[in-house]
Amino acid sequence: MKLITDTSTLFTPEEGKQLGITVLPLSVTINGKTYVEYIDIQPDEFVKIVRDGHVPASSQPAVGEVLEVFESSDEEMIVVSMADGLSGTYQSAVGAKNSVENSDHIHVINSKTLCGPHRYMIKKAMKMKNEGASVQEILDEMMHLSESHLSFLIPSDFDFLSRGGRLTPIAAKIAGLIKIVPIMTQTSDGKRLEAAGVKRTMKKAVEECISQFKKFGVDKNYLITVSHADVKENAEKVLHQVHEAFPETEIELIDLSCAFITQGGPGCIAIQTIKK
Repeated sequence: MKLITDTSTLFTPEEGKQLGITVLPLSVTINGKTYVEYIDIQPDEFVKIVRDGHVPASSQPAVGEVLEVFESSDEEMIVVSMADGLSGTYQSAVGAKNSVENSDHIHVINSKTLCGPHRYMIKKAMKMKNEGASVQEILDEMMHLSESHLSFLIPSDFDFLSRGGRLTPIAAKIAGLIKIVPIMTQTSDGKRLEAAGVKRTMKKAVEECISQFKKFGVDKNYLITVSHADVKENAEKVLHQVHEAFPETEIELIDLSCAFITQGGPGCIAIQTIKK
C-alpha cells in the first residue's frame, strides 16, 4: 500500500521518504521564476523575496508528476489531497487517476482541509498502515477525519488572499478596512474562505478562535496546530495563549511552506484543530 499526499501537509518530500509517504511538492512563481517548494527554494528564502516587494503565485503539483507516481506501481494507493477549491491538487489527482488504465487501485480523498489537520491525517494513515489496517479501514478513517476539523487564518496582509481568489465576496470587502485583525475560516463546503470575525488586536482574534474551538468541542482528544509565515515569536505567543485555554490538548507549532505564504502572506498565522 502506498500513501501519497502533497506539501500542504507541511512535510517536505525528503521527510515524506523518511516516513514512507510520497509527498508531491507544490510550486511557487515569483520575480519571473518558478520554484518547486522545499526542493528549489526554502520558506525563509522565499519570504525574503516576497518582503522585497515581489508578488508570488502558487500552483499544484504537475499532472505529469502525479501520473508518473500513479503509473509506477499496481499496488493500492491512497491519495490524501488538500481541500478541493482551495487548491487544484484534488482535481488534478482525480484527472490523473482517470487517465490511468485499470485505476481501481487508486483512491483519491479530498481532505477538505490543509496544513495542520492535513498533516495529522496523513500521519494517522501511516500509523494505521503500519498497524496492519486495510485500505478500506484507512479510507473510512480519512473520510471521518475530513469532517472533524476546524481552521482559522489570521492574515497580516489581505492583498495576498484577495489576489488568490479564495475569498467569498463579503470577505473580499473586508480587505478595504484598516486597523483591524480579520479572522478567516473555510466555508461549509471547505472550498473558499469567509470572514469569521474582525477584532482590534491579535490577542482578541485568538480569543475568538479559542471561543469557537470550545463551541466545536475541542478537548484533550483533539490536536491543535499553530502555523506561521516567518513570525515565530508571534506564533509562540499565540500558542501560549491557546495552551492556557486548552492545557490538556496537544498543540504543535509548524512553519508554513512557500505555497501558503503565497496565499496568506508573510506574517499570517493559522490556528487549526482536528479530532484525533
